[in-house]
Amino acid sequence: MKNPVWHKIHSDFKLNGVSYSPLGISKLGNTLVNEGNSFETAMGEFLLDWLSDKPTLTVLTSGSTGTPKSIKLKKEHMVNSALATGQYFKLREGTIALLCLPFSGIAGKMMLVRAMVLGWQLDYVEPSSTPLLDSEKKYDFAAMVPLQVQSSLKQLYRVDLLIIGGAPVNSTLKKDLQTLHTNCFETYGMTETITHIAVKAINGPQCSDFFQTLPGVQISTDKRGCLTIEAPDISDEKVVTNDLVSMVSKNKFEWLGRYDSIINSGGIKLVPEQIERKLAPIIPFRFFVAGLPDKVLGHRLVLIIEGTQFDKENLFETISSLKSLNKYEVPKEVFNIKSFVETKSNKVDRTKTLKKVFS
Repeated sequence: MKNPVWHKIHSDFKLNGVSYSPLGISKLGNTLVNEGNSFETAMGEFLLDWLSDKPTLTVLTSGSTGTPKSIKLKKEHMVNSALATGQYFKLREGTIALLCLPFSGIAGKMMLVRAMVLGWQLDYVEPSSTPLLDSEKKYDFAAMVPLQVQSSLKQLYRVDLLIIGGAPVNSTLKKDLQTLHTNCFETYGMTETITHIAVKAINGPQCSDFFQTLPGVQISTDKRGCLTIEAPDISDEKVVTNDLVSMVSKNKFEWLGRYDSIINSGGIKLVPEQIERKLAPIIPFRFFVAGLPDKVLGHRLVLIIEGTQFDKENLFETISSLKSLNKYEVPKEVFNIKSFVETKSNKVDRTKTLKKVFS
């Protein structure tokens, strides 16, 4: 292929303050592979793969809803995704950005792609829960997972625009973000859609309950009420999700929960994520609800809480009195465990946690 689009590195691109041509990036990739730490080695391998003539990259899905799997993404589609993000947020050349996400997933890779395509000045740090702690530098743009955001609240004033993905943003974190000047957006997307295809503001004057799609994305729902995505610039095929949504307009939707997590209890279909949003204001710990096999109901609704510093009886009384919950949404039992099992991307592994609770 002659002069593929992914070989075009923006002349304003800088990585940790250094400008790189395609040849320079190739040399950097080899250096990182041979001399870097594990994070830098992964970055170097990605850079070398990106600059190859192969039109696709093989990436792993997050595994948050099942076993991680390898999928192929077109580099041209990744470039298009970067352009769409730049257009939506008006992030032009010279944008000062921070990369603090692992390279094991698509999110870290795309931060680097955006920088190379759009001409950003990108700093990278090894991923941690406190990526802003060891620097005083200010950034125009950054992407983080909720855990990093929660641990960086005192330093977030140094970031103008922040996108948050990888897991839903809970009500406690949303509340903490309301007093910040940083413009915070929750993202919706997956590896198959090359990160986010929709975003919603979660603080400031634009704050909304609804996700709005990026340019070139068309959405609809299937017979189950699950979101389907058509975005020819980033995917050759329609993406059919298991995400239950409520369509607000042709380019806005409200995320309700996962179709494959629905609990059928006595013939009543319960959506865990909706119940969890109602419980979040009164439970200051990590938690989730699940369905356990029941001879009478088929499945009974239970609440699993991380930690031991709470009174089960008082909590159950408080939950039972919540007006936002209907009688079917009140958990039948409350269980606790010292610590949840997590996936490699720091999401709660509900299946393994349940097994741990009842082992």
